[in-house]
Amino acid sequence: MKLQWFGQSAFLFTGKDAKVFVDPFGAGMSERAKQGGMQWDYPDIEGVEADLLLVTHDHFDHNGVEVVEGDPPILTKAGTHESPIGEVVGINSEHDPVAGTQRGPNTIFRFELDGIRFAHFGDFGQHALRPEQREALGEVDVIVLPVGGGPTIGGDEAAALVRDVAPKVVVLSHYRTPQIGFLDTEEAFVAALGAPVVEVAGTETELELPAETSVLKLTFT
Repeated sequence: MKLQWFGQSAFLFTGKDAKVFVDPFGAGMSERAKQGGMQWDYPDIEGVEADLLLVTHDHFDHNGVEVVEGDPPILTKAGTHESPIGEVVGINSEHDPVAGTQRGPNTIFRFELDGIRFAHFGDFGQHALRPEQREALGEVDVIVLPVGGGPTIGGDEAAALVRDVAPKVVVLSHYRTPQIGFLDTEEAFVAALGAPVVEVAGTETELELPAETSVLKLTFT
């Protein structure tokens, strides 16, 4: 089971028989960011195919579906969906702590690939999961979680969510790196959680489940 990070919240999950891409950003993000006075140095997503495409919310740095090849089916909404990889569950959430009134809805996607249970939280912005969301999420092995604050949860809230969900692996997403000039770094989250960090010198890794919760940090070298 291979995991590849393209920057921000864009990930490719490659199993034995299928590939799932979540939250691709569109081409030209660097120029678009410059126009807004921001830095964006993640490379464009090119030459990537998938069997299923998941989009957690309709913002331009998450909904660039045109860059993913292979004509995959696209899921964007909450519900229990049949897909090329089997059942995918979308859970309604919000992009902010005020019931979506500032930044709109966000869908948490839960799916299974090669026997590993994943949840991608997109741009989750609530202070915490509500009881019905936690029940719908169930037990998961790996979560992709925003930790950079700003329009999403920050360090302390993200750490509390991890303690509640108790995954084996927390994959860092949506935080400040040398490639972008906004959001907070992962440091507050790492300090609040207190779990070991596995830092990979690259954007791809073979995923292994440890005995206890650890944090996975992929990097652009």
